[in-house]
Amino acid sequence: MAFEPPRRLVRALGETAPAGDDWLEKLPGTAQQAVALRELTVERVQVPGGRSSLVVLVRQADGTPAVLKLAPRRARPESERAALAHWGGLGAVQLLEPFTTEGVLLLERLHPDVSVRSLPESKALLEAAGTLRRLWVQPPTGASAHPFETVPERTGRQAEAMRAGAAADPETAPLVDAALTAREALLAAPPEHRLLHGTFRQSKVLAGERMQWLAVGPDPVVGECAFDLARLVRDRVEDLIASPSGSATTRRRVKRLAESLEVDQERLRGWTLFRAVESGVRARRVGREKDAELLLEFASWL
Repeated sequence: MAFEPPRRLVRALGETAPAGDDWLEKLPGTAQQAVALRELTVERVQVPGGRSSLVVLVRQADGTPAVLKLAPRRARPESERAALAHWGGLGAVQLLEPFTTEGVLLLERLHPDVSVRSLPESKALLEAAGTLRRLWVQPPTGASAHPFETVPERTGRQAEAMRAGAAADPETAPLVDAALTAREALLAAPPEHRLLHGTFRQSKVLAGERMQWLAVGPDPVVGECAFDLARLVRDRVEDLIASPSGSATTRRRVKRLAESLEVDQERLRGWTLFRAVESGVRARRVGREKDAELLLEFASWL
């Protein structure tokens, strides 16, 4: 079978690929090798798929349905593997193989076309929040440090890019300044350190057989829970912006999610501001102007 990457993946990786990167060029051969090594039967490539990996629906030699996921090193697939192994299937999709091949994961098959986002908004937020709560566990401990990036490390890199973006686009400077100020205050005294999903949103929660809803596609990070929850606040941002009561709805959502997951409301508001501005500046930098406008308007409500 031809492993042609979906357009969404090609476009997204094209925005971030370093000069000379040949991962996409080598992808068909890598996928063929991974399938042969595991004696898998390919059903189809999942379309539209994700923005950082190729997802292939397969069956194992005994007929068990599974998912083969291939991702470039810059998408941190080994960090994802470590997080999924640590969660052990509690709240998240389960790893199915003991051995490892760099950038290749064999995962339990969920229902790829049925996410929490398909539910009515209030029900979707409730189910997503319940799933997220199960992932907030202590990071691995032992002789060596855990293998995950921390919130200060990740947001430090992002802050540098935000400053550069504001210098090139003075219109965003006030929001960037507010976001960076919020970050500094939040990092001063984090209330806890947990293993976080990192990119959690409604579309990252899929229906399963083993449990009703399970999270997929983490970009794990260690830090406070409010950082993880912040991305969920802006889910369906296009609907919020289109609504005449979008600003008030956003404030109610912050309050509701903070109370339901026992997270400090002001810390959640601060991380929501930072993450929305960071995403908006990044979208503008790569030419996704419509996304940038939505995100920056949303951020202005916080």
